[in-house]
Amino acid sequence: MNEKYVINIGRQLGSGGKEIGEKLAQRLNIQFLDKKLIELASEQSGLCKEFFEKADEKTSTGIIGGLFGMRFPFVSDGALPINNCLSNDALFQIQSDVIRQVAAAGSSLFVGRCSDYILRNHPHKLDIFITADEQDRVQRIKLRQGVSDEQAIEIMEKIDKKRAEYYNYYTYKSWGVAASYHLCINSSVLGIDATVDYLYELVHLKWGV
Repeated sequence: MNEKYVINIGRQLGSGGKEIGEKLAQRLNIQFLDKKLIELASEQSGLCKEFFEKADEKTSTGIIGGLFGMRFPFVSDGALPINNCLSNDALFQIQSDVIRQVAAAGSSLFVGRCSDYILRNHPHKLDIFITADEQDRVQRIKLRQGVSDEQAIEIMEKIDKKRAEYYNYYTYKSWGVAASYHLCINSSVLGIDATVDYLYELVHLKWGV
């Protein structure tokens, strides 16, 4: 297919969603965007990336300027008026514009950040949600963060709750519910690499790429 296409991946913490997305993007030779979106949003807006890191996948909390003092830490003076007050909603809008620009420039794979909703009018898109068995998720979190089982479960529940609130707030849909996506898949069934193979075949069947 010569048309540009996008793949949007939502994921539970510890499901391997980011790894699956990265490997799938490599197989398809398309751009992979996760945390890189924060850097792009910072570059485009002239705001330090700490703004976007603080608001990353979090619902609106009102004015956040107080986190950095009275004056916003712009990358360069004059990027925006120094008395401009930014909420998480405003930062979400900036990041949304970046996502749309990237998708317009070429085929891409996005992880999280409501990209499926932001790109809801894209003519060629595939929305996927990745989950995994709890024991597998706990093991991945333990290995990555060096915590106990109890701590891993606490982290898992806390982050999933934040992701759900963020997604539901901005999309008016339900995070992790099958009706919100084209496909929901449990990575524990096939394992990470076989899940990548499965999704690669799905993309091939859908678009012939």
